[in-house]
Amino acid sequence: MLSSLVLAATLAAAPAPRSAASAKTLIHVPKVDALTGLAAFLERAGQYAALLRPAAWRTELHPFLVIDPTRPQSVSELGLDPAGPATVSMREDGRVSCMQVADAKLFQAKAAEAITAAGGAEPKPTTRGGMTTVRVKRDMGGSMGYALKGKEVCAFGATDGGGAGLFKESVRLVGKAPAKDARMGKLPGVAYVVSNNTVVGLEGTANALRVEALASKLPLPAFQARGTSPYAATKTEGLLYSRASVSPTGMTQSVNTMRSTLQVVCPTCPKEQMVSMAKAVTKHLTGNLLVNMDHVQVRGSLRSMATRFFAVRQAVAAELTDVAAVKAALAPLGKFPDAQVLEDGWKLPLKGGNVFVRIKGKQLVLGNEESVTQATLAALSETGAKTEHAVDFSVDPKRVAGGLSQISLSDILSDELLAGLFAASVELGPLLSRSERITGWVDPAPGGSQRGSLTWTLP
Repeated sequence: MLSSLVLAATLAAAPAPRSAASAKTLIHVPKVDALTGLAAFLERAGQYAALLRPAAWRTELHPFLVIDPTRPQSVSELGLDPAGPATVSMREDGRVSCMQVADAKLFQAKAAEAITAAGGAEPKPTTRGGMTTVRVKRDMGGSMGYALKGKEVCAFGATDGGGAGLFKESVRLVGKAPAKDARMGKLPGVAYVVSNNTVVGLEGTANALRVEALASKLPLPAFQARGTSPYAATKTEGLLYSRASVSPTGMTQSVNTMRSTLQVVCPTCPKEQMVSMAKAVTKHLTGNLLVNMDHVQVRGSLRSMATRFFAVRQAVAAELTDVAAVKAALAPLGKFPDAQVLEDGWKLPLKGGNVFVRIKGKQLVLGNEESVTQATLAALSETGAKTEHAVDFSVDPKRVAGGLSQISLSDILSDELLAGLFAASVELGPLLSRSERITGWVDPAPGGSQRGSLTWTLP
């Protein structure tokens, strides 16, 4: 009974987008005039990242009218209702934008002007059964138009062909009540983006952007529900700091990934022993992890796996259930080529840098830079506390910008991934260097999906 009431309440609060069939991406705004806070953040951020400027994407909200979310009055000037919803469906053959009208005659007049200006023939509305439709071809190919019934209007713009499919979708969408989307109802936001298996809610102020999402099929380890962690009160100041509680399956995946990476940067390390040590250590991990990425220091070409491994100076701590068993499992490290036995662990000199494996109390720490490893060890505590989320993280955007700026031209030209990171640096680097902090969290959600939140803060 209680679950039925909760479900009913969720559906009642869920937004109801008029979404077109076969949409690749869907954008839904429950109230257009509620976008002012989000638009204010994007306006500020857009001073340093042109892609985020509202002026750069406001033409995407409608096939032939220009909707300015920073000025609700501009929506009224088009005969549309700024207090009403807006839904944009992106399809391979074009897009459909559904909104509500406040003044049907004014909307039709503005639509006629815009359609003609966009290279369409003079619109000739047809009214039948209380529905008014317009469909015209464009000189450059494709077609555009709309279907209007009562206060509902869905406009379309087809990229090629006659646009018959989009025209039919527009007619269908204004002719029936939209279905509520419970996924959106679970997320806070003044705007929502749906793509593939991900639903994102967005809201903001002039100083902060908040993004919350539900996603499935992400390349992330399986997380455990929040609990007690020895890292709950640990704080470090670096490029990225994160606490995580990972499931046994996720720990196996994470350890295997780390072992494979070390095998590449240490080709002389005996593979069979690396595999057996990884299996033995995994059995004694609680799943509580701490990641401390301090800074980026690139020495050499990032085309080399060793250079990539040592580029981000970092250390990872993991809680143990049986320290003696882990020490015994890792003892063979002392016989690896050039290995040094330390008072609390081992040091492995490798091409490009050193790897440190050290133990403090019930914590196993793996690091690729001595000072970062030492700082991580010093920050550890044996006292556990409750954590609010399965994963939480904090990012220093200025250090991220500094790291991205170290990608060389030769690496950009030879590697698609590095080229993408360089493009991100060019587009977002100036904004990152002027941002305060980026924080967030991730929790497991029903059905094997994840729910996460990110807050981007400006000065």
